[in-house]
Amino acid sequence: MAITAQLVKDLRERTGAGMMECKKALVETDGDMDAAVEHMRKRGLAKADKKADRVAADGAVIAALAEDGRSGAIVEINSETDFVANGDDFQAFGRKVADRILADDPADLGALLEMPLEDGGDSLELAQKELVARVGENIQVRRFQRYGTDSGQVYHYLHGSRIGVLLELEGGDEALGRDLCMHIAASRPVCVSVDDVPEERAASEREILVAQAQESGKPQEIIDKMVEGRLRKWLSEITLLGQPFVKDPDQTVEKLLESQGARVVRFARLEVGEGIEKKEENFAEEVAATVQGS
Repeated sequence: MAITAQLVKDLRERTGAGMMECKKALVETDGDMDAAVEHMRKRGLAKADKKADRVAADGAVIAALAEDGRSGAIVEINSETDFVANGDDFQAFGRKVADRILADDPADLGALLEMPLEDGGDSLELAQKELVARVGENIQVRRFQRYGTDSGQVYHYLHGSRIGVLLELEGGDEALGRDLCMHIAASRPVCVSVDDVPEERAASEREILVAQAQESGKPQEIIDKMVEGRLRKWLSEITLLGQPFVKDPDQTVEKLLESQGARVVRFARLEVGEGIEKKEENFAEEVAATVQGS
């Protein structure tokens, strides 16, 4: 069967693949459109599996919020470059993932990947692999958070597409919710209050402070006071309630909440690529190795 330009165009519209890829698939399937689509899907998934080990430390944080403000979700999806992360295909995929999290409240990442990306459609994992095949980069849904409440409101804030915050607040109003989200994005608190600080982390910090104070050679009584003072300062720096409010540093977030009769129940802050080790490329060494191998 003759492979016409119209056939190639139609296949491209259905798959989003390049012209040459479409023509090759049509040639190999003798112009059968459905067989060509299936052929490309199979080839695409194989390519996606090969790309799965490549470091994806770029990407975007995407959010979804219910109309009544009672529930919300944020998700970090990684790509290899910001060029792909800013593309229409990636963004559309991300919005659908966030909507699925909001609608179905998956228990964990594994459960999310098994869910259909769209009602009645392929699994999210399969859709992710097809996106990898289409854009030519490793794409990974890395982590997410979803909140739902009957007694408060859920707010969110996105700083560009790199940082996302989700907040559950009781009392206050929308302006307070947004201000708190922006504060969390800027100030990076670890948890809401001192009571929420993991015991292991506090114990580790105390050990470091004790070792530092002992180097001063001062009496133990003075050392104990130094350690307690420095520990209190550290706790105020990492807890939301203890931090100076970014829009009014003369008052803490705790005092701000008290003045408005509000309470932060919980929050999540996601930053793209946080904790992912990026491979450092040495292009001089790469070129040298290529020359030596030729």
